[in-house]
Amino acid sequence: MPEYRRLNEFTVTPVGVVHTSMDKPAFRPDMGDQDYDNRIKEQRKTRKKLGSLESELEIDPSLEGILDGIEEYSHILVIYWPHLIPEDRRSMRQVHPMGRKDIPLKGIYATCSPARPNPILVSAVRLLERKDNILKVQGLDAVDGSPILDIKPFTLSYPNYEKVTVPQWLDDLMEDLKKEK
Repeated sequence: MPEYRRLNEFTVTPVGVVHTSMDKPAFRPDMGDQDYDNRIKEQRKTRKKLGSLESELEIDPSLEGILDGIEEYSHILVIYWPHLIPEDRRSMRQVHPMGRKDIPLKGIYATCSPARPNPILVSAVRLLERKDNILKVQGLDAVDGSPILDIKPFTLSYPNYEKVTVPQWLDDLMEDLKKEK
C-alpha cells in the first residue's frame, strides 16, 4: 500500500477566520455553464472588486506571539479552506479553464479551480495593518467565515522564482481579463 494511503485522514485545525463583505465565492466551479463572453465579463468585474476588497483575518488569540514580525512584510500568503464548496464538486478531475471550451480539458491541479479533492486555497494579499490578533488585508478572495489554516510571509527570495513559466492558455486568459470589451 502506498505510504500516502496509510496516512488515511488527519485533522487540520483552523488558526483563525476571515471577516469580509464577500458572502459567496467569487470564482465558482458552476460558472463553467455560462458562455465565455458572459463569464469573462463577470470575472473582470469580480477581479476589479477583489483588488480593492479589504478583509480582516482574526487569528485565535490563544496563539499569542504567532504574528510577531508579520507586519514587516508588505504581502502575506493566506491559506484557507473554501467551506462553501459543495462536497460533490470535490470529485471533479478536469475542467475547461474558466469554462472556455476552446481550451482543452486540464486537470484540476493544473488550474486554480477551487473545486479540488482537498479544497485548500492560497491567496497572496497586501497586508495593510496588524492590530493585536487582527490582520487587515487587501485582495483576499475568501468568503466571510472561511477558516484560515495558515499564514506565511510572501517573498520573491525563495529559490527558483526567477524562472517561473506558465502555459500559454493561462497567459491568454489573463490577457482577456485585462481587455475591456
